[in-house]
Amino acid sequence: MQELNATWTALKLGGFTVVPLSLLAVIALAIMLEKAFIYWKFARLSHDLLNLVETYGFAWADLEKILSGLDDGHYYKRFFEVVISNRHHPSWWTESRAADEAQLIETSLGRRLWVLETIVTAAPLLGLVGTVIGMMRAFQVIGGEGVVNPTAVTGGVAEALIATVVGLLIALIALFGFNYFSRLQSQTMDEMERLGTRLIDHIRLDQEESGHEAA
Repeated sequence: MQELNATWTALKLGGFTVVPLSLLAVIALAIMLEKAFIYWKFARLSHDLLNLVETYGFAWADLEKILSGLDDGHYYKRFFEVVISNRHHPSWWTESRAADEAQLIETSLGRRLWVLETIVTAAPLLGLVGTVIGMMRAFQVIGGEGVVNPTAVTGGVAEALIATVVGLLIALIALFGFNYFSRLQSQTMDEMERLGTRLIDHIRLDQEESGHEAA
């Protein structure tokens, strides 16, 4: 409890710039929690689904059965169902529809990441504004009163340092979050593309077998 009180007191010394910095921190935290939930709920690839797609010559009915157990908004379900629904068309047509769906999924996964990237840049700059204001107050006290009131001088310096530290801390957290979820997005899309290639290969084999049987 004493540590919380000390932290609150330090933040109050940071001046008015702590308020927008706190708002940026809340926004960054909300976005990172949202992204964590989305990847946990809608972008996890189960072992059963992965093993099935990796199996040569799997049955489409088995794939549809596994997909039926996933949420409608699951990204892999959306992607695979596009391939399945178009598997009787020429392979180039299926690839085109799958690429369109993958683009929509990538856009959805990247939504609001630009906000984190903006916070990475904005938080230190806002902290720098607080630093300049705090130092200006300290210099005004020195210029007006000399060193008669050292408490006022140290208060201005404290405001400057606290604003800088808070801004840098928020930027670091947002930077780690941005890099982590950007990498997770890239890995998800790479895996989706790889598995999509497996499905297209399966479709080509089915079409070749159908052609041989017709001949």
